[in-house]
Amino acid sequence: MEDNTFRLPLYLPAQGASELEATIIEWYVAEGDCLRKGQALAQIDSAKSVFDFESPCDGKVIRRLHLDGETVQITEPIVEIETDDQAMKSWIPPAVVHQRLESHVQSASVPQRCADSQRGVVILGVGAYLPERVVTNAELVQNFPEISEEYVYQVTGIKERRWADEHEKPSTMALKASLEAIKNASIALKDIDAIILATTTPDAAMPSTASILQDRLSLPTIPAFDLNAACSGWLYAVSMAQGMILSGLARNVLTVGVDMQSRLLDPADRSAYFIFGDGAGAAVVSASETGHRILQVYLGADTTGLRFARREQPGYAVSNGKPEFDPWIRLEGQPLFRLATEGFSNVIRNALAKTGWTAEETRWIIPHQANGRIIKAAAKRGGLPFDRFYLNVEQLGNTSSASIPLALVEMESKLKQGDKLILCSVGAGLTTAAVSVEW
Repeated sequence: MEDNTFRLPLYLPAQGASELEATIIEWYVAEGDCLRKGQALAQIDSAKSVFDFESPCDGKVIRRLHLDGETVQITEPIVEIETDDQAMKSWIPPAVVHQRLESHVQSASVPQRCADSQRGVVILGVGAYLPERVVTNAELVQNFPEISEEYVYQVTGIKERRWADEHEKPSTMALKASLEAIKNASIALKDIDAIILATTTPDAAMPSTASILQDRLSLPTIPAFDLNAACSGWLYAVSMAQGMILSGLARNVLTVGVDMQSRLLDPADRSAYFIFGDGAGAAVVSASETGHRILQVYLGADTTGLRFARREQPGYAVSNGKPEFDPWIRLEGQPLFRLATEGFSNVIRNALAKTGWTAEETRWIIPHQANGRIIKAAAKRGGLPFDRFYLNVEQLGNTSSASIPLALVEMESKLKQGDKLILCSVGAGLTTAAVSVEW
């Protein structure tokens, strides 16, 4: 492009006088691509027809403003281009939105290093870490002479779990999972552009555990932050990574789910004591044409269950704080079971609908390993075949934000190219999340 280039937002044409919106089925171009007049930019589904949206001039794609599968208003731009076609200067956007959109487009920028990388967002490599100590039901029921280890299994679907030793911290578990994920992604450490770490049990209130991990990986200048969406945390992290990549802020994002719940369990509370295990899972989410493609993301939260899974004191250990604070994890069993069951079935249905898959063609549903009974009840409620659900809760218990990446690592050898996966979770909040992945 010469110095007389300028930027221009493009809008979808209305196919009828009453048409207000249309859906982007698929983008044919990526950010940084050069364009020719008449070239198809995207396939569009409107109320009247399915058509290819064509470029009105030669130019270059600067920014795609919406994702595959998004429904957009006709009055919204869908892409920003750069052109030197002076005839396009006479093109006037709809007056009702002109001022707002002009401000929106001027604020958009894509780092040059990422401009040629928007071919897709994929999971490039996964990694996991589990503590060595195996804790069985037989060990834990010693505090409850009135119940048996078989009873615990029947109620929870759990036979054993891993608990960290006294020298381990969440950051040490996260480091081991991260190094494995980066190795399996076949990229160098220096290629990581950002770290997003999901946890409810950080090393400290501050600095973030992501920053501690960043230091141990010797990546001193990249952005790194924690997020807390409880058991849905890793899927939220994947969603945030996708957003960073699509906006041009990063190309390779390390996403980590880590929780150390074992030190937060009241030995006298049978509702929570048998449920939780410790562990860490990680994945490198990247802009790439190769890898396991992330198709759709679905996030939500329902405050109806705000108090059903809670802990009043932050951190991964119990301190000698003020006596009015309850330091332990607390679960409200029956209402949590009902809402979690509904949440799982709803989020799976929504993810399938948003992706356009049927339950029959979906190879695996990989849920957060909350509780065996909850997952079975969710499958029955949603009319989904239970043999499509991958479970390892029997051996690992509920590892919170680590459970889905841990399951992915465990089952990776069973997955085939093209397998359709729904990763889904319900967590304290109650947060909900689902990500559809084509392996």
